Amino acid sequence: MDIAFTVTLPVDVDSVPFIRGLCRQALEHLRVERAVVEETTLALTEACANVVRHAGDHAGYEVSVAIDDTVCRITVIDDGSGFDRDEAAARSSLTAAGLDGDGGAGLRLMQALVDSLDFRRDPDGRHRVSLEKRLSRPALRLLDRG
Repeated sequence: MDIAFTVTLPVDVDSVPFIRGLCRQALEHLRVERAVVEETTLALTEACANVVRHAGDHAGYEVSVAIDDTVCRITVIDDGSGFDRDEAAARSSLTAAGLDGDGGAGLRLMQALVDSLDFRRDPDGRHRVSLEKRLSRPALRLLDRG
């Protein structure tokens, strides 16, 4: 069974728990493993919180969620001012090295939680964050000692 939806949300803090809950309900309806649901919704929360934090005074942003038997694909699009990805990556590296006290943690968290993370600026100037999360964990392979 597949579930797909797109929602246009206002750029405000109340939109974040709303979309997180909607995504969570869809994943739970499909009986996705709890840990995968938690990781996916936390990554979505970070992506949406970044929009609320960095988009500026814009009317809305769009979240698309597509879930099939193997993967959850999430796209968050806004037309706000965004942030400089190179600057954010540099700040993230500085933070990881203990040289900078703020910024970058959300990006590192998203990267750790999902299987694929992509930031783009579309030709029309909109910012696009794409996340992909496999819905099953790879099985542990035991060494063949025979």
